[in-house]
Order: sequence, then C-alpha cells, then structure tokens
Amino acid sequence: MKPLVSVIKIGGNIIENEKELARFLNLFTQLKGPKILVHGGGKKATAMAEKMGIKTTMVQGRRITDKKNLEVAVMTYGGLVNKTIVASLQALKCNAIGLSGADAGIIQAVKRPVEEVDFGFVGDIVYVHTQSLLTFLRSGLVPVFCALSHDGQGQLLNTNADTIASELAIALSKEYTTTLYYCFEKPGVLADIGNDNSVIPHITKETYFGLLKDHAIADGMLPKLENCFYALDHSVHKVCVGNMDMLLPKSTIYTTLTL
Repeated sequence: MKPLVSVIKIGGNIIENEKELARFLNLFTQLKGPKILVHGGGKKATAMAEKMGIKTTMVQGRRITDKKNLEVAVMTYGGLVNKTIVASLQALKCNAIGLSGADAGIIQAVKRPVEEVDFGFVGDIVYVHTQSLLTFLRSGLVPVFCALSHDGQGQLLNTNADTIASELAIALSKEYTTTLYYCFEKPGVLADIGNDNSVIPHITKETYFGLLKDHAIADGMLPKLENCFYALDHSVHKVCVGNMDMLLPKSTIYTTLTL
C-alpha cells in the first residue's frame, strides 16, 4: 500500500485573520505524515496595490495581472504571506520551506492565451517536476507553496492556488495515496447556501451531476468542485472541502468527494 500524503489549500479569509491563521497552522502541524500547504493572498495583494497606487482589475472574479500587479503578487504571495506562514510553522517545530513554482523548477506553466480577456501574466500549469517535490518530502521538509509558477524562460506567472493544490496532489498520486483538502470559511458544500448546517457529507460524480441538474450548488462553489473532480479523475484518492475543523482527528462535519 502506498504511503499517505495530504495537500491542503487555505482560503484568503483564513490568511486575513491572524487568530484563524494561527489556529489553522496549529491544526496543520498536527497532521500525521508528509504534507504540503498551498496558499494564495489575493486580498493582501489588493491592499498592497492600493497602498502603492496601483489599480487592481477583476474580471469574473479573476485578477488581471499586468506587470505592476505581478510585482505586487510576487511581493505579497511569495514574500510577506509565504514567509510569515513559514516562520509561524517553524515556531511550531514544523520544518517548513517556502516555495514558489519556480523553486527547483517544480511548477511550470504557460502564459494564458488571450481570448475574450487578456489576463496578463497568469499561468496555466503544464508540468509538475515530481522528483524535486519528492526530494523535499523525503527529506522531512514541509513545502509551503504560494500562488506563483514560472514558464521555464525566466518569467514568473500568477497562478490559481486551487489549481496548484490540485496539480500537486495529482503529481504525487503515483507515489502516494493523496488526500486533497480545500479549507475555507464554510463547513463544507452546502445544500442551502444560507444555512451552514446543510453540509452535504459525501458527493460522488453521480450525485454531483444530480446536484448540478437541480441547481443545488451555489455558483461560487462550481469552479472549486470542477477542480475537485478533475483531481479525482487523475488518481487523487479523495478530496475534502470544509473549514479548518475538518483537520481535527474526529471531525465529521465536512464534505468528502470521491469517484
């Protein structure tokens, strides 16, 4: 049987709240076995851009990353947010190492082609260098990835953190039994977006299509679930969606997705 590995992506609301982030990192350090943390930092990037007088433009909830906004993203994602998390984990005796996709060439992407919208320096992942990733894990290090990749030609690219987490979990699935966690402020996928007690405990691909047909999933959750099933279709063992309490050993209130 293959060993277990956990890939956890945390949402911006956790990053923005010092107490919530501290609680999450405590729970994260208690997870047994090899693990990887993936984070974004969009709200901090927007705040930093505003301080610097740089305009932030969003289209359909996605950030337009021109040259100046890329510089802000690198400063906040790869600098302030990433190193703050790594330092906090080190204080908890978790031997974390902060990484972007460019480090050790782990996550290579291509600049998103211009179609209806020019998203600028945004990357779509084409390759994960699994051996480099395995080297870190087998050395007992805990990789902490920010939402940046590279194109192999010296260009950094802003890259969706959910997608990074999914692609890392997929890349590790040949060597590990992988569980992918999407950790955000809600307790799971909700049957009623206004009722946090309406968590759907288990979703399979069959029930997912049924929920889509019945329009029972809020629009904002749809891209996340598409990412979940993409990962499952590419050999990830299971995906869990919920708030940080799902990391507690005896937690049952969250959504598990399997094929």
